[in-house]
Amino acid sequence: MASQLSEFVKAYDVRGLVGSQLTPEVMEAIGAAAVAVTGERTWAVGHDMRDSGPGFAAAFARGATRAGADVIETGLCSTDMLYFIAGSRDVAGAMFTASHNPAEYNGLKMCLPAARPIGLDTGLADIRDRAQAILDGEPAPAAAEPGSVVKEDFLAAYAAYMRDLVDLAKIRPLKIVVDAGNGMGGHTVPAVLGDQLLDGLPLEIDPLYFELDGTFPNHEANPLEPANLVDLQARVKEVGADLGLAFDGDADRCFVVDADGEPVTPSAITALIATRELAKHPGSAVCHNLICSKAVPEIIAEHGGRPLRTRVGHSYIKAVMAEEDAVFGGEHSGHYYFRDFWFADTGMLAAMHVLAAVGETDRPLSELADRFVRYTPSGEINSEVADPHAKIEEVADHFAGRDGVETDRLDGLTVSLRDGSWANLRPSNTEPLLRLNVEGPDQASMERLRDDILRIVRN
Repeated sequence: MASQLSEFVKAYDVRGLVGSQLTPEVMEAIGAAAVAVTGERTWAVGHDMRDSGPGFAAAFARGATRAGADVIETGLCSTDMLYFIAGSRDVAGAMFTASHNPAEYNGLKMCLPAARPIGLDTGLADIRDRAQAILDGEPAPAAAEPGSVVKEDFLAAYAAYMRDLVDLAKIRPLKIVVDAGNGMGGHTVPAVLGDQLLDGLPLEIDPLYFELDGTFPNHEANPLEPANLVDLQARVKEVGADLGLAFDGDADRCFVVDADGEPVTPSAITALIATRELAKHPGSAVCHNLICSKAVPEIIAEHGGRPLRTRVGHSYIKAVMAEEDAVFGGEHSGHYYFRDFWFADTGMLAAMHVLAAVGETDRPLSELADRFVRYTPSGEINSEVADPHAKIEEVADHFAGRDGVETDRLDGLTVSLRDGSWANLRPSNTEPLLRLNVEGPDQASMERLRDDILRIVRN
């Protein structure tokens, strides 16, 4: 029986279990379907450090070349490096990664030339359906002249491009701990921030878990979970580092801790980078998703920018950025997007902006970040419910008609109170979960709104 692609083709990418869901046969069918649906005739194909990556990349290339496309095999690649290739070469891209998911998973992210995302509403649904038909017995697309495969290493070009965007050569010397989580940061950080390929920068790097290992022997490569930051926090304090950086498995996200080992929220990093980009591009638009701190749009406006509120998810924020020519965008999940990077997300470039911000002053990161923290957040709270949408309506009814309460439905339900507290409740794209984010002007007001909503959600 053919695999049912609808089980593991998600809103923005493909993510599933190796062997039972993801197989070379599936990837070959997706490769052929991607060429047929998009019409793109050149594809850059890369993979992360997972054992199944090279085989899946080769299978995708077989399907794509049989359908008439040429393939550039990039080998080991971070997701943002794949976006760099798609942008700088103006070709489509296929990146085999499951990001922070456990070792038994793999996945596939695809983009069009200029790193434009392919999601369910921008071609992925059609690719899924065409690939499913091939797996069910329909003949795969076959060109009269198959395409070719060439191999090319882009690490040096990627590193040089990043260094051109943020000049770190003249900052004060910094000592940093970098936790790559056995993911692709172990491949890219030495090239960009070290002296592996280019002249050295004034950075002393203390590496944690740089060995590429898709079994993640030290901890899950998901820095959004506090447990996965413990080693980094301890090491930063132990060696007296100026700050610490943690990358996820495919290195498209970056998290930051200060010299005391305290996490700096992605909202604060978003505001920090926004002020730097607005200093270079006055009056520009800056995107933030709707669960970033309320401080983010306030600070953007105070620095002469135009804040744009978006739904959660990279395909939404990238689309708004492109439409509005936004200079930068940030999400609570540690994704940061740059106009200078084809509106795509890159953990590396975000990290470089933080290093520049600290290195251009004599102040510690904690002092810099405090300028961008104004409210008290709850953090994301997940609740498993049988019917997420019904629960959202219960919460909406609970607040309906109250004085001083405003609601909107941009993404799930957002409730805003007169005292400055707000909450967003939205369903997961992949699980029977409701995700709640709450923020208040102080701890007590945040907790009141949080508990009020959780009583309904978890009743």
